Amino acid sequence: MTFTQLEIFSVLAQVGSFSRAGSALGITQSAVSHAIKQLETELGVSLLSREGAGTVLTPVGSKLLTRANDILQQKQALHQEASYERGIARGTLRIASFGASTSLQLLPALMLEYQQVHPLVEVQIDEAVDAVVVQWLLERRVELGFVVLPDERFETLKLAMDELVAVLPASHALAVKSAISASDLHDQPFIRTAAGSGPYIDQFLAADGAVPRTLFRFEQLGSMMGFVAQGQAITVAARLALPEPSAGVVYRRLHPPRPREIALAALNFGKLSPAAQAFVEVARKKAGCGLLKPQAA
Repeated sequence: MTFTQLEIFSVLAQVGSFSRAGSALGITQSAVSHAIKQLETELGVSLLSREGAGTVLTPVGSKLLTRANDILQQKQALHQEASYERGIARGTLRIASFGASTSLQLLPALMLEYQQVHPLVEVQIDEAVDAVVVQWLLERRVELGFVVLPDERFETLKLAMDELVAVLPASHALAVKSAISASDLHDQPFIRTAAGSGPYIDQFLAADGAVPRTLFRFEQLGSMMGFVAQGQAITVAARLALPEPSAGVVYRRLHPPRPREIALAALNFGKLSPAAQAFVEVARKKAGCGLLKPQAA
């Protein structure tokens, strides 16, 4: 078994295709297939099942992927430790972010200071919805990720408070209210979001038995904002994900409030690579100085 085989297995599991894995790694598709076959032969199990042009992990493959990613993280940490001993901070750090809330509001300030101190560390930011970020952390595909508290599966560092807000056309009858209840949204033309805040919005609505008329479903925040500005529908979104209100759009707090506490998370802060530990220290300093603040609604 080699590190190369484990890396190929990890990438293949992530992209779900022998050809895409080859492209990502800069090797041929046959080389990917050969490495996986060798790994499966040595382990005596099938790691993947072929489905059409793609692949999916077998149950045992899913279990061994976590171990493989852990080994690869430890390899990266070993190289980083050696670099630190030579007085050079270098290597790769992977962080998972759940979109605009963290990628635009929290990461820029953190990255600015981090890269000033550790300019040779390559930081890879992978974006996904909240649930996928959690899965990546559990599978050790990333060392650090942003999560919404509470989440007892991880060690966490609290960074910022967020909240859900109603996003309304300025001309809408509800815009005169200072706070919007779930019942206010009942039977209203509504935009559903594919973002990670979706389950929290559903909980808010369900608690009061409110059922808006869903007219649109969007993944892109810009599309949602455009339709709201045109007066076609209303929506609910996480405040940190939203830009400053554009002309024709207003934000209103929810009643009762729906806060979301955002934290930086890892499976174990004590076992992070030097690059990841340094990032946590930057985040701890920023949070302790109150430099990571959400915008007002």
